[in-house]
Amino acid sequence: MATDVQLSTKAKMPILGLGTWQAPPGKVEEAVKFAIDVGYRHFDCAYLYKNESEIGNGIQQKIKEGVVKREDLFVVSKLWCTFHERSLVKGACQKSLAALKLDYLDLYLIHFPMGFKAGEEMHPVDDNGMIIPSNTDILDTWEAMEELVDAGLVKAIGISNFNHKQIERLLTKPGLKFKPANNQIECHPYLTQEKLIKYCQSKGISVTAYSPLGSPDRPWAKPEDPTLLEDPKIKEIAAKHNKTSAQVLIRFHIQRNVAVIPKSDKPHRIEENFKVFDFKLTNEEMETILSFNRNWRVVEMLNAVNHKEYPFKEDY
Repeated sequence: MATDVQLSTKAKMPILGLGTWQAPPGKVEEAVKFAIDVGYRHFDCAYLYKNESEIGNGIQQKIKEGVVKREDLFVVSKLWCTFHERSLVKGACQKSLAALKLDYLDLYLIHFPMGFKAGEEMHPVDDNGMIIPSNTDILDTWEAMEELVDAGLVKAIGISNFNHKQIERLLTKPGLKFKPANNQIECHPYLTQEKLIKYCQSKGISVTAYSPLGSPDRPWAKPEDPTLLEDPKIKEIAAKHNKTSAQVLIRFHIQRNVAVIPKSDKPHRIEENFKVFDFKLTNEEMETILSFNRNWRVVEMLNAVNHKEYPFKEDY
């Protein structure tokens, strides 16, 4: 079974999880069921992905079959940006819980440090196509997140896409009740995030890497973008270990004590991505992979670049 990352709450989060962004509703239920059979216990979800209901169906079916119990699973969801007003946080969490057919989440994250104008539109934009912000403050949103823990709806709370200044502001908040247990960030060899990971881990905040394979199926991919899975140096390391590039990219995070959530809806890939506990990259190989950093992001959120809390202008 997969090894774990310990959270500040003392809970154990399986270090390898199944990502579900871009997993189509028609396929994700089968993907989840297959993943549970293979051994996955950590599932990364979000309201934004519009597929939580199917994920919930898959989980329920495996619980009914007796393959797993709820307490064997580690289920993560995320508060979307249009729900940052204190009064909206609990309802947003309950929507995800209802869709996932669960009575609690193991971890609930603030998806981005930016509040967007509340309403039906998930990406409310002005006439120039730029995001319309809300006038919410992340510290108020955090207090509403803390209330979810007290209400028993979530076991732990965390953040995603926060830079170190935003985290620092949260950690130094007067009257902070629960510190963030996790920061989920984009991370792969072209965006190695050394400073941010070191900062988080030094503060007792675990890190999860999203887009570990460079999200090759992202809708906005450009032909000239670098492709991690085809990188000849990564292929070379993979060949040495008789592994695939994807397995090397996943193993890279595990050896940094960073949880990792590769997404696939293809059974053979889901299984392949899980076979990463029977080999080890050498220190030299780890250093080589770290040297590929070029601060290249898959998720830039450029239509929010004018938001006062836009996180990616900071060095880390």
